[in-house]
Amino acid sequence: MVFAQRYGVTAAGLRSKTCCVPESVGIATGFQIAAIHPAGLVCLEHAPNPMKFLGLPCGLTDREKPVMILPVGYPANDATVPSLAKRKKPLAGILSVYRD
Repeated sequence: MVFAQRYGVTAAGLRSKTCCVPESVGIATGFQIAAIHPAGLVCLEHAPNPMKFLGLPCGLTDREKPVMILPVGYPANDATVPSLAKRKKPLAGILSVYRD
């Protein structure tokens, strides 16, 4: 499971600001997924809404927020990728190039 820490706590017990939480969690999760696939594993990103149900069983504090569930495992020998997932937009549909 992926969690975000909304704010930190100093050694004195004071609340400290944490910068760019959503961006940092997103980037870190992307790196994790990128490392999973070359290892021969697969994952399925799942973000149920609402995610609050994870707080109590995972022992989260009010400063921690569940972001997504990332089940990881080995694919079945007969696993296939759905045809819908193979349909990709053309490069021009996702990339804009700006020149001076």
